[in-house]
Amino acid sequence: MIDSAGFLMAGGKSIASERIQGVDDNMERSHYHEYFELYYLEYGNRYHMVNEHIYSIQSGELILFPPYVMHHSYGDSGVAFKRLLVYFTPDMILVPEIKKALGTSSGVYRLDKKDSLLIHQLLKEILKEQDEGDGYGTEAMQMLLNQLLIKLARRSGESIKPEQSGRISEILHYLHLNYSENITLNDLAARFYISPYYLCREFKRYTNSTIIHYLNNLRIIQAQRMFLETDKTITDISREVGFSNVTHFNRVFKSLLGMSPSQNRKQLRPSLPPEQYSESKRPSSPEQSQWRI
Repeated sequence: MIDSAGFLMAGGKSIASERIQGVDDNMERSHYHEYFELYYLEYGNRYHMVNEHIYSIQSGELILFPPYVMHHSYGDSGVAFKRLLVYFTPDMILVPEIKKALGTSSGVYRLDKKDSLLIHQLLKEILKEQDEGDGYGTEAMQMLLNQLLIKLARRSGESIKPEQSGRISEILHYLHLNYSENITLNDLAARFYISPYYLCREFKRYTNSTIIHYLNNLRIIQAQRMFLETDKTITDISREVGFSNVTHFNRVFKSLLGMSPSQNRKQLRPSLPPEQYSESKRPSSPEQSQWRI
């Protein structure tokens, strides 16, 4: 699925909207944005994995992802869906208190029919301004967005609990706390008193991802955050997020993002000195066995 709104944001827009419908259009890896994402489900039902939690949302419900929050969505086989989303940068929020209220954690909003219809209408008006607006289109989108965010901020204290799946929820929590450690499939299965086969099967069913894919993706996203927040070398970062050597890190990074770590760091922080875009020259240790995950 082409993320047209994402292309607009990458091109320098402060707000962008898009409507998409599909069947079996599922993400296998989590991602994050440097901006907010507001996702409204017009029909169907979808699962959203947010960090280590999974939320199920139905038609007329929406979820807000703050910047730098890991997430991906998927649905049951053969179930059609249509969604309307808005991306927007934090500076588009006009009221500081609302930015603070909405910017700390993801929120799933299960609205009554009246509020759901009103928010749906605001979202459609935002998309219309983007597609058809004459003058002051961005300003009009911003005003409509802030009307919507005020309604969400009034409900920001209402907590929607994530889906629960026993040991898999515990395993996800464990991976998020220990992704930098040497984790093997057998050790993970033994820690939670289940067989490796059962663990792999249930993890895939619950997250729409294999364990190795999920763990590598988690490590790569943490590395990207370190690219943004630290001046450490790529080799040091690769070790800190759990890779046995920088060659393996480079290979996994490129397979997931289509670019090398140095290219991504340069894209994220173009003002860094050239030496920060390369690995250190210290020798790396041999790769771990294929059973490491």
